[in-house]
Amino acid sequence: MLLSYANHYYGYGMGYGGFYFDPTMLLGILGLVLSMLASAGVNAAFAKYNRIRCMAGLTGAQAAERVLHTAGIFDVQIRHVSGKLTDHYDPRNKTLNLSDSTYASNSIAAVCVAAHECGHAVQDQKHYGPLVLRSTLVPAANFGSQLSWPVFICGLLFSLRPLVTAGIVLFTLAVLFQLVTLPVEFNASSRALKVLSDTGMLGAQEMPGARKVLRAAAMTYVAALASSLLQLLRLILLARGRDRD
Repeated sequence: MLLSYANHYYGYGMGYGGFYFDPTMLLGILGLVLSMLASAGVNAAFAKYNRIRCMAGLTGAQAAERVLHTAGIFDVQIRHVSGKLTDHYDPRNKTLNLSDSTYASNSIAAVCVAAHECGHAVQDQKHYGPLVLRSTLVPAANFGSQLSWPVFICGLLFSLRPLVTAGIVLFTLAVLFQLVTLPVEFNASSRALKVLSDTGMLGAQEMPGARKVLRAAAMTYVAALASSLLQLLRLILLARGRDRD
């Protein structure tokens, strides 16, 4: 019986021809498609503008240093990390980590990515509200994302409504984290575009490309939120379906 329930709620169960399709899986598939499209978009934009050298000739690391100093930030260390588009700012140890595709590259894309990460450092310096809130939510979001589905499935299998509800609440914490992430990322990109334009690190003819790169990157966060909302809706529909059973 447990295997039968598990098959049903993961998408398959006994029916015509031996198996049937759980319609709520369409929500998960739609979310996956949105994420794949967003990922393809950012990869295409980065690849295009990673082949175009910025006229100022600055590398990502040099651009990051200039952006930070322009903002009056001198206590953030710029580091080189491995990977492609693994760039990130770590507020815990005040480090700006630039990937292989950014650190030594003097492309428009590299300068944009570096400036975006500097935007997070500026947010940290100014105690930007959404960033503070996101940092506060990190433990709860990690806890929720790891345990939500196991708790939810156990609730369904053993008909324990409190566990089903707990699974939904835990997943909601992860969705809330992604929702708060949106203004953080959009604001960092806005700061990056402004400083790149104001300081002349990118010329007027280079700014449209910069906007395309950062807009494509932002869409990955929008797609991630949309995918999570669809998954949350799927959990709710599965819970209601179990109640009707």
